[in-house]
Amino acid sequence: MKTTSFLLLAFALFGKVNAQNINFTFNHIALSVKNLDESVAFYKDILQLQEITNKTKMEGIRWFSFGEGKELHLISFLKEPVIINKAVHIALTTSSFDAFVKTLETKKIPYSDWPGIPNKVNMRADGIKQIFFQDPNGYWIEVNSVGNRH
Repeated sequence: MKTTSFLLLAFALFGKVNAQNINFTFNHIALSVKNLDESVAFYKDILQLQEITNKTKMEGIRWFSFGEGKELHLISFLKEPVIINKAVHIALTTSSFDAFVKTLETKKIPYSDWPGIPNKVNMRADGIKQIFFQDPNGYWIEVNSVGNRH
């Protein structure tokens, strides 16, 4: 059930969901992290997300903005194990795809195509470039060139 709920949220990350005439707009995704400071540094440095105010005011939680009211919440105080696989991932798009890949290479962040070949960019059948890499907790992140076909 948790995986299904997460996938629904991931697919709707930057869109809207209509269910029974109720319009939903995606708000945030929350990730359970082991080391909050390490995770915060990763999302600030690698994805250059802006940290925003944690409105819960609870210790062990940090918030980031994806823009347009969409957020990432990092939560460090829950200790239950998280099962991670590549099919459960956050997907981001950028018009600076090639520059971002160079950033990962400069910072020695390993990336791969969908099958897992290291340092390879995946080219989908529709002409979209994509790569996959992991954050310090093992969560998969896809970066693609949707809207910027080459």
